[in-house]
Amino acid sequence: MTISALRVDGLHFAYPDGTPVLHGVDLTLAPGERVALLGPNGAGKTTLVLHLNGILHGGAGTIEVAGARVDPSDRAGLAEIRRRVGIVFQDPDDQLFMPTVAEDVAFGPQNLGVRGDELSSRVDEALAAVGMSEHRDQVPHHLSFGQRRRVAVATVLAMRPEILVLDEPSSNLDPASRRELAEILEPLPVTVLMVTHDLPYALQLCPRAVILDAGRIVADGPTPGLLADEALLHAHRLELPFGFDPAAMTPGRRAG
Repeated sequence: MTISALRVDGLHFAYPDGTPVLHGVDLTLAPGERVALLGPNGAGKTTLVLHLNGILHGGAGTIEVAGARVDPSDRAGLAEIRRRVGIVFQDPDDQLFMPTVAEDVAFGPQNLGVRGDELSSRVDEALAAVGMSEHRDQVPHHLSFGQRRRVAVATVLAMRPEILVLDEPSSNLDPASRRELAEILEPLPVTVLMVTHDLPYALQLCPRAVILDAGRIVADGPTPGLLADEALLHAHRLELPFGFDPAAMTPGRRAG
C-alpha cells in the first residue's frame, strides 16, 4: 500500500479567544501530487498550513507526513517533520535574515547538523534550482522582490523537503517574475501544496485543487473543472480574471 505524502483527518482548531477556525478538515495528498488550496480570506488556509509542521497545534484531529504523525510533544519527531515539510511564506523577508544569500540558504541545513562538503553541495544545488547561483554573495535585501522570493524557495529546498508548501507564491510579482517562478516550480520533484488566490496560477501549476471555506473543505477535484464552475466560485468568493477562460488552458501549460 502506498503511503500518502500528507494525510489530514478531522482537523479542528480554535484560537485562544475561542474563535473556531477549522471544522473537521480532511485532506490527502499523494507523493508527487501538486494541489492548489483555494478559498476566500478568512477561510482558514494559513491556519491549516501552519498545522502541517507543528507551528500550530492543539485541536482535535491528526496529521501524518509520509506515515509519521505530527506530534508537537515529540521534539525529535517534530524536527524531522519540519525537515520534510518546507513552508515558503508569502513575504520572503520573513525567511531572509542572514548577511548573504548563501548564508541564508545554508541556515536550515546547518541547524540540522549538515557541515562541510555536504552543506556546500546543498547550497549550490538549491541556488541553481532557483536560478540564483550568481547572487550567492549578495545581501538578500539588495535583491528585487522576485529574486528574494526565489531565494526564500531556495532556503527551503536546501532542507530537501518531501512536501513544499507555498503561501501565495505569485503575490506582488510582475508578469516576468511570475513566469520565471512557475518555470522553477514546475520541474521540482516534490509534493506541492500551493495556497493561492491566483486562480490561473493554480491552473497552470496544479492539476488538482481544493476549496476551503469557513474552515471546511467544500470542493475537491481537477482544477479545470472547479474553475469552470461559475456557481461554485461565486458561492465561495473566488473570481477568475476578466476574460480568462479555464478551458483554454490546461495544467502544465503556460498562457500564451
